[in-house]
Amino acid sequence: MQSLDQIAVIITAAGRGSRMGGAPKQWRDLSGRSVLARSIDAFAGFGRIVVTVSPEDMAHAVQTLGGNVTLVAGGATRSDSVRAGLEVLDGSGITHVLIHDGARPLVSSAVIAGVVDALAAGAVAAAPALPVTDALWRGTDGRVTGTAPREGLFRAQTPQGFRLDTILAAHRAFPEGAADDVEQAQKAGHEVAITEGAEDNLKLTYGPDFDRARRILGTAMDIRLGNGFDVHAFEEGDHVTLCGVRVPHDRGLKGHSDADVGMHALTDAIYGALAMGDIGRHFPPSDPQWKGADSAIFLRHAADLARTQGFSFGNADVTLICEAPKIGPHARAMQDRLAEIMGIEPGRVSVKATTSERLGFTGRGEGIAAIATATLMKG
Repeated sequence: MQSLDQIAVIITAAGRGSRMGGAPKQWRDLSGRSVLARSIDAFAGFGRIVVTVSPEDMAHAVQTLGGNVTLVAGGATRSDSVRAGLEVLDGSGITHVLIHDGARPLVSSAVIAGVVDALAAGAVAAAPALPVTDALWRGTDGRVTGTAPREGLFRAQTPQGFRLDTILAAHRAFPEGAADDVEQAQKAGHEVAITEGAEDNLKLTYGPDFDRARRILGTAMDIRLGNGFDVHAFEEGDHVTLCGVRVPHDRGLKGHSDADVGMHALTDAIYGALAMGDIGRHFPPSDPQWKGADSAIFLRHAADLARTQGFSFGNADVTLICEAPKIGPHARAMQDRLAEIMGIEPGRVSVKATTSERLGFTGRGEGIAAIATATLMKG
């Protein structure tokens, strides 16, 4: 699969939703979260997410999404908005881009992976679609006036994936725009691979679509909760590694790997949510190759397993239990490092600390303990 570091996502959310009436549909609530927030969450793990919004909505977007995505002012048409997002990515080192409708909040990881895999296999462009299976009629004034063949017809979906330089050149060459980016690529003479779409990947266009989306969310959501606990004793040393961050201290932590107690607890929480055991099952301490290993290897493995099974991360919470060293000054760096390893936004990771009021082995300064919780979601 193409490295996610080289793939960016553009989510279009600058429309006003006139066919539905009322507030723009991307900002409406869908079972407790906005439509746009759900669309963004579907791409957790991608290094760069660009969201195009109407200038009228920019202040609201900064307040609700700022810091998690790159916000770009959209244009008068969808094509204008997409081009604005593409121009932001030009020269960034990104090689490929997925372009997704913000009004498709139920896109699955399988649909996304299908497009990414097609690009990794060498396709210049790829997009999901479903074959048309219903009979097609022509009509006027409420009457059928003829039929049309359905063979070879598909219902287009998003995300639509492209080489960044290819689709940007197409938008620059044909500024008049098109119905979607596949049409734009075809105007420039590029072949587009069709990948497998999904019935649940619906675009919210009319009011009843929200009812259907809520039914899907109510029946298809799979939420897993896992807990992890770990302990490491102090030994001679001049620092400890906690949640991926080197913290100066007058002692080190004893362990077969780098003894990162916080990362070990979180890794076990993810394995627990997946019902796949613990670190020892996947990385036996009896195996000398893991001696002194960076615990990021373990956490990344657990996070990749979750994604392979179609899960995204709801949140991760780590509590470090110790009298010293002080965790507060390093908590944000720890949060950022864990998020980087897991491929999620830092706002979904919490790192905090407490003492045991000088009770027990942590209270006596003999070591550090950690507890962690991870929430996984599918659907």
